[in-house]
Amino acid sequence: MTIDAGGGEPDHAPMKALIALPTSAVARNALVTIAIVATGAAVYWLRDILTPLAMAIFLLIMIDGVKRFIEERTRVPDRYAGAAALIVIVLLFFASIAIIVNGAAGFFSEASGVSSRIGPRIDQILIDGGRVLGIETVPTAAELMTQLDVRSYLASAAMQAQGALTGAFFVLIYLGFLIASQSGFRRKIVGMFPDRTARGEALEVFQRVRGGVEGYLWVQTVTGALICAAAWILMRAVGLQNAEFWTFVIFIVGFIPVLGGAVAGLAPPLFALVQFETYWQAALLLGGLQTILFISGNMIQPRMQGDNQNIDPVVVLLSLAFWGKLWGVVGMFLSTPLAVMAMAILAEFKGSRWMAILLSGDGKPYEDSPPDAEKPEGTRVNSPRPKPD
Repeated sequence: MTIDAGGGEPDHAPMKALIALPTSAVARNALVTIAIVATGAAVYWLRDILTPLAMAIFLLIMIDGVKRFIEERTRVPDRYAGAAALIVIVLLFFASIAIIVNGAAGFFSEASGVSSRIGPRIDQILIDGGRVLGIETVPTAAELMTQLDVRSYLASAAMQAQGALTGAFFVLIYLGFLIASQSGFRRKIVGMFPDRTARGEALEVFQRVRGGVEGYLWVQTVTGALICAAAWILMRAVGLQNAEFWTFVIFIVGFIPVLGGAVAGLAPPLFALVQFETYWQAALLLGGLQTILFISGNMIQPRMQGDNQNIDPVVVLLSLAFWGKLWGVVGMFLSTPLAVMAMAILAEFKGSRWMAILLSGDGKPYEDSPPDAEKPEGTRVNSPRPKPD
């Protein structure tokens, strides 16, 4: 019973009826929530096993794309296209690791002069910064280093490097077994989906997922190459040491959303502060790289993205944080492809299409797959296309 503010008389108006959800819907949503939490916990606990497996699957998709490119664009016989694609991807995989390791080691070698100059240069930067801020007494680089546990950082870096090499080894093992199991994939599909229509729909979902991941790789590779070309010219013009190494780093980190752009735009200018005695080189690199990244991210990349890249920016950020928390750097690298795969799969079914709509950027996961209200829940919503045998 409430009191009427106007006359003070009791208000006996009935309360608004609460919305009652069907028991089946409540139970289903509870089960879905429990399943999501359990899956997330399993993915985290099994990350040492699943991380190289996910990377191997990612490489397998790349190999398949390169194989079809070789079959369509070159004169290599089809029976050798798969082997050629495998060799190309594996060589690129090892070359990437070698370039990063050798480039990082060479940058701090005695020949570069950076290791002997880094201490005095940091002292000078601190003194100049203190003058700008009006601070008369500033600590030296040696004094700052004494406050840090350098040995623990070096040990952690060594453990990370060892883990990366071990992970690369397991990635290749998983990749070999995945390639070997491809021969029986079609028979498994036939066994799982004896009906030709259901089998065609399952293959269509697979094609959609593969197309989304390959589209993402294509966009990131092309835009990364353009960014690297412009960045290399800028770094060579300024005279930055190991410009080729930094160019490759910019290309690799470009596959990590948000954080990749920050690393690409800030790392070379920071090392330019150590290499040069003046500051204009670092300022020029900072302004030039930020301009290149801005033009690519706001003008070039959006024009190249198709429907399979229609991911909401908030989802990209959340996916980066989620998979980065679970799988570290590998999770950050795979965060956007995993989001693309999730949207592609969820958009194929009426019961989960609403989640694909939330993941999409404009509320339309795919233009050619409107919802079909006539189909019962759990069935696909896309208009069927000609199905393979």
